[in-house]
Amino acid sequence: MKPRVKPQDSGTQELFRAKLKNIINLRHELVRLGDLIDWGRLEAHFAPYYREVGRPGLPIRLVVGLHLLKHLEGLSDEAVCERWERDPYMQYFCGEEYFQHSFPLERSGMTHFRRRVGEQALETLLQETLAAAHRAGALSLRASDMVAVDTTVQEKAIAHPTEHGLLRKAIEQLGRQAKKAGLPLRQSYVRVARRAAMKTGRYLHAQQKRRARRQLKFLRVRLRRLIRDVRRKMAALPALSEHSAQRIEQALGRASRIARQQRGDRDYLYSWHAPEVECISKGKARAPYEFGCKVSLATNLHPAKGGHFILHARALHGNPYDGHTLQAALDDLRKMVGRSPSYAAVDQRTETRRDRADQTLAETPHGNRTDHRSREKRWPARTELVEGPQWRSLERPARGRRFQPAATSPLPAGLAFLARFFLRHSGRATRPHCAATLRLNFKIIS
Repeated sequence: MKPRVKPQDSGTQELFRAKLKNIINLRHELVRLGDLIDWGRLEAHFAPYYREVGRPGLPIRLVVGLHLLKHLEGLSDEAVCERWERDPYMQYFCGEEYFQHSFPLERSGMTHFRRRVGEQALETLLQETLAAAHRAGALSLRASDMVAVDTTVQEKAIAHPTEHGLLRKAIEQLGRQAKKAGLPLRQSYVRVARRAAMKTGRYLHAQQKRRARRQLKFLRVRLRRLIRDVRRKMAALPALSEHSAQRIEQALGRASRIARQQRGDRDYLYSWHAPEVECISKGKARAPYEFGCKVSLATNLHPAKGGHFILHARALHGNPYDGHTLQAALDDLRKMVGRSPSYAAVDQRTETRRDRADQTLAETPHGNRTDHRSREKRWPARTELVEGPQWRSLERPARGRRFQPAATSPLPAGLAFLARFFLRHSGRATRPHCAATLRLNFKIIS
C-alpha cells in the first residue's frame, strides 16, 4: 500500500518529549541539505511503485534519505541503520519529528526498495540532488559549459582471482547449497579441495609448475564429480521446493562454468559471488589489470563555487571501447544537466571517435610542453588536475560487508557517484565559512 504522508511538523507538542528542531543545531549541513531537497517531488515520483492495497509502506522520505546518507557517509546498509538510531541529525534529515529510539524497518527493506524502483526511477533522485546543489549556489549552469569526459575502472572488492581458489570455492559453495536442499551427497570433497588448493599455491610460489598443474587437475576432476553427483540426486529427488531448486541450478551453472573455463576465455568467471566482474586493462603501471566494471565519468572544467562536480557517471558493462561511449555520455549529460556542453575535453582513445559526437572536442595534450595558447586551448591541460584526485578516489572499492552486483543492482556505481558527490558539495556551499568543509570520503558501493 502507498505510504502515508508523514509531516515533519505535526503542529502539536508532547509534554515529555522535545522536538528534534529544538535540540539540534539548525545550521548543521544535514539540516540545511534536508531543507534544500524537494521531498514532495520525490514522494510523488516514488508513490506509483507501491500498491493500492495492503499494509501501508514506510515513509518514502525515510527510505530515500537512508540511501542518500548511505552514499554520503560511505556506509553499508547495516552501518547506516545502526548509526541512524543514535544520530539525531540523520533522523531529522529523514523527516522524523521526535527522536526515535528504535529503527523503524529491517535492513533488508532498503534492498527491497532498490529492487522495486529500479535504475531508471533513481535518475529522478539524482536530478533532485543536482537541483539541490544548484539551489545552494554550489553549482551553476556556466560550470557545465565545458566538461572533461573520460572512463575509469571501478574495482570490485573481491579476492584476487586464482584458478585453484575458484575451483575450491565452487566445490565448497555447491556442496553447501546441496546440503541446504537436503541432497545426500556421496562426498563433499571440501577437505581434500582445501588441501589441494593449499598445495597449488605453494607449488606456484616455488615455480614447480608441473606439480601445480597436477593439483589443479585434481581439483577440476573433484568439482566435475560433485556436479554429476548433485544432478543425479536432483533427478532422484524431484520434491524440491522452487526456491531450493533455483538456488541449486544457479550454483550448478556457476560451478560448471568454472570447471570448463580456461585462461583467455572471454566469459571467464573471476568471482563466485560477483559473476559480473570483468578484467580490464587501462595501461596503468601500478595496476596492469583491474577487476571490476568500466565507468564513464564527466566533470566540469570551469570550477564552480562548490568545486568540481561529477556531472555524469554510468556503468559500462562488457568493457566497451572508450571511443564508442562518448556519444552516450554526452546524451546522458544533456539529460542530467538540461543543456549540452559546448566544449568537451577527452583523451586520445576517446578523441578517435569525435565524428560520432555533436560537440566540439579537444584532445588532451601530453608532455610538459608550454606555449602561448588561447584560454580555450589551455583548458584541456587542466583535465589531469581535475580528473586526478576525483578519479583516483572514485576508483577505490566499496565499503561495507556486502556489495551489490553491478549487473543487477538498481543503484549502480555511476548513480552512487552522483548522489554522494552532489550532496557533499552542496553541504560545503551551505555551511558558513566554506573553509569548514565536510570530511571527504569517496568510497562507494559497486
